[in-house]
Amino acid sequence: MHNLLAGVPSERLDLDAYQEEFATYFWNCGEAGFWKLERQQHFREPGVASWEAFSRGEWPTALTLIAEQEDHFERYFHEIKDHGFALHRVRVVEEPLVPYLQWELHLLRLKEKHGEDTRVVGPDDVRAWESDEVLPEIAILGTSVMYEIVYDEQGVLAGSRRFTDAAKIAECKKVIQDLHRSGERLHSFFERRVSPLPPPEV
Repeated sequence: MHNLLAGVPSERLDLDAYQEEFATYFWNCGEAGFWKLERQQHFREPGVASWEAFSRGEWPTALTLIAEQEDHFERYFHEIKDHGFALHRVRVVEEPLVPYLQWELHLLRLKEKHGEDTRVVGPDDVRAWESDEVLPEIAILGTSVMYEIVYDEQGVLAGSRRFTDAAKIAECKKVIQDLHRSGERLHSFFERRVSPLPPPEV
């Protein structure tokens, strides 16, 4: 994917600009929908209560805080449906799972329950796209905008690079859709590989 993006014009957005612009495009995805590729195995999410508890080693509290978001996600995905689009995610999962990913998959499972279409693929599935470096985090909103999501050295969200070339967006979307089509549904992977795990050590 980095090779696909090489030399393509883009604009760097800081965090505030990215979040403001993202919200506008997100709610106007239309039938083309929202497609996301998530590759990194570790992020930091300061300000997210369940992640904060997880990072302190308070696993039962982290799971409780995720469960308490049930009503929020039910309303959120109902609103998304009312806006006429759907969310699709490809999550690359390396095993054994790192602690962050174990936490995130619990959160993604709740999102899936209420409407997000998430598929899991392994590193072998993306190897053809990683001859030089690992794939970036990519979000495609509708047909007119794509973001390479940028994180700082600690794994904290820092902004994005915005791409608007329609042909390039379509090309990258096909890569993500092909991975999605071949991936395992999250609920199946979760029951096999995540539910049996003991609490992570952080």
